[in-house]
Amino acid sequence: MVARHETHPGNAAAAGPAEFRAAVESMRRASLRPEVFCEEMPAPQRIAPWSSALSGDVTVDEEDLGTGRLILLHDPAGNDAWDGTFRCVAYARADIDPELGSDPMLAAVGWSWLVEALDAHGAGHHAASGTVTCVTTESFGGMADEDGTAQVEIRASWTPDVDEEGGLDMTAHVEAWGELMCTAVGLPPVPEGVTAIPSRRGQRGT
Repeated sequence: MVARHETHPGNAAAAGPAEFRAAVESMRRASLRPEVFCEEMPAPQRIAPWSSALSGDVTVDEEDLGTGRLILLHDPAGNDAWDGTFRCVAYARADIDPELGSDPMLAAVGWSWLVEALDAHGAGHHAASGTVTCVTTESFGGMADEDGTAQVEIRASWTPDVDEEGGLDMTAHVEAWGELMCTAVGLPPVPEGVTAIPSRRGQRGT
């Protein structure tokens, strides 16, 4: 998988600041579960001077159960709203059991999936914020025989911690995002002592 960063028109990608190029390179070192199909996607160009983005799908037995995106933003001048020069923006959506969708605690639990994933992977961060949305659908009348459906959507952003030189290692943040998607679709955690095999990104169904 080769992550591509998008820039403002007229700026060559190779001209990005060294700390941004190093952070993008570290995204490529992340190891995701084999159920996660991950590939590059165009990044937004108007939010920050420099950005890089990944998209992901969680597939089990050739069935897509969830999807997500992770965007890395960088503004060398800093951003007061971010409290830093980098910002991660993540999105995850998953189909869930309709009974779970009616649980009033689901939103709080969904947010805990993100926080726990970041902590578990040692992805130092601050200034996290976001929303969790639960949507349930039930059919009536002539469609009453159709099963109900439910989805959970997690939208979040956080400022990743940088080292003393202002450098950023994004590996743990990408892995935490991958774990968030897998948790959302209900996959059991990888047993302790077992290393997740890196997915063959960009090759669905392998």
